Amino acid sequence: MHEVGITRSIVEICEENARRQGATVVRSVTVEIGELSGVVPDAVEFCFEACSKGTLLEGASLIIDRIPGRGRCDACQAECNLEPHSFECPSCGSMALQRIQGDELRVKEMEID
Repeated sequence: MHEVGITRSIVEICEENARRQGATVVRSVTVEIGELSGVVPDAVEFCFEACSKGTLLEGASLIIDRIPGRGRCDACQAECNLEPHSFECPSCGSMALQRIQGDELRVKEMEID
């Protein structure tokens, strides 16, 4: 489960930035996770409490914004929703879909004191 390592990294990034801001506690963290990122949001949520124990984030709320997958067809320029294993354009049948949204994995914001 690579989500443990990802969650640890999220906690480290947040704690480092909170300390730079002079914070003594992090109240909440909002993370964007794209449906096409390969990261399971429920697993990150499950790991968060354990990974944040003993840090400025202990007891913080984790808010996950799930970003849907979107793609654009190189052949017809149509945009469509993408599932993790979508390859065919629903408009023209081309196999030339480019991801334009859904790969995200980033800390969007933190509430600190």
